[in-house]
Amino acid sequence: MPKSPKKQRLSVYLDPAVMRRLAEHAARRDHSRSLIAEAAIESFLSPDAAERQEAATTKRLDQLDRRMTRLERDVGIAVEMLAVFVRFWVATTPALPEPAAQAARAKAGERYDQFVIALGRRLAKGPKLRQEISEDSNDSTGEEGRARSE
Repeated sequence: MPKSPKKQRLSVYLDPAVMRRLAEHAARRDHSRSLIAEAAIESFLSPDAAERQEAATTKRLDQLDRRMTRLERDVGIAVEMLAVFVRFWVATTPALPEPAAQAARAKAGERYDQFVIALGRRLAKGPKLRQEISEDSNDSTGEEGRARSE
């Protein structure tokens, strides 16, 4: 069996911070510092290193784009939900006479605290509103009803 050529020695000087990071990384991976350094140099000298880095960057940007799209959707849902609620509340809630309005203001803090507790419970364990609403706003198949019943 032919013997592989012996590896050659290379001495390099590293900044103490870089050396510390190299040692920590090698310890975490349970590899030698030499093996980690060799892999890093090979990756740096590889002709397709730039292409791999670009592919990794593109993949990460695509993930961020999808997250931003979901975030925009969720914020849009929240804004529309608030608008619908306010419109409904204004249309259906008559103004109270002054003695009743004073009593309502006195009870408002307690009712608000109950609302915050209920909201906290829903956020902790219940289905999220965004999960109940169809991803496709033009969907006429009743997705939101199916999501709620699941």
